[in-house]
Amino acid sequence: MPVEPPPTPWVFPDPVDAPDDLVGVGADLAPGTLLAAYRSGIFPMPEDGVRPPIHWFCPVQRGILPLDGLRVSRSLRRSVRDFEVRVDTAFEEVVAACGDPTREAGWITGDIAAAYAELHRLGWAHSVEAWRDGALVGGLYGVGIGGLFAGESMFHHVRDASKVALVGLVEVLTGDGVPGRLLDVQWVTPHLATLGAVEVPRPAYLRRLDQALELPAPAWGGGPVVRG
Repeated sequence: MPVEPPPTPWVFPDPVDAPDDLVGVGADLAPGTLLAAYRSGIFPMPEDGVRPPIHWFCPVQRGILPLDGLRVSRSLRRSVRDFEVRVDTAFEEVVAACGDPTREAGWITGDIAAAYAELHRLGWAHSVEAWRDGALVGGLYGVGIGGLFAGESMFHHVRDASKVALVGLVEVLTGDGVPGRLLDVQWVTPHLATLGAVEVPRPAYLRRLDQALELPAPAWGGGPVVRG
């Protein structure tokens, strides 16, 4: 079971009526602060990749990936057989790869990496990893609270590795048959759109979030979830 950290001293604004995606500036990256933010539909991102201050967002049009809407092409189905997908066996390595400073538009600072590593230690942040021949070649990480998984970033070193990790994530979220879980992808990029991500208005997202938070969490745990 995840460990609930001390509550945050910060009060986040109600994002419902915010005029744009940015809903706040400041606060900190303590575990209690991060969990309070995600439970409110808000997530952090450093402005221009630097800190301080932290900027907090709740997009007017929120990106989600419906769990019954993941688009798995024929070629991706074949690729799944070439990887082993594991959960929570290399969390910090996944974050480090996602935060590679040579990547375009990188935003994962040392402070961000440390904050999510602590969330992982407490049982709230998770990685889904694609392995090939004993090497980590792709993956993703995010925050899981009840039936919510808030995706943060993904990476790949070989073709389709991050997509295979996403297939594994959806299997984790749907494997026990609990309906109503929510896969949040923040903003819809062209890449995520090809995989089935869609935009929903902020109020609709927040309603779905409230429902998802009441659901049981899936069975997060180490070891393989998909094996080719």
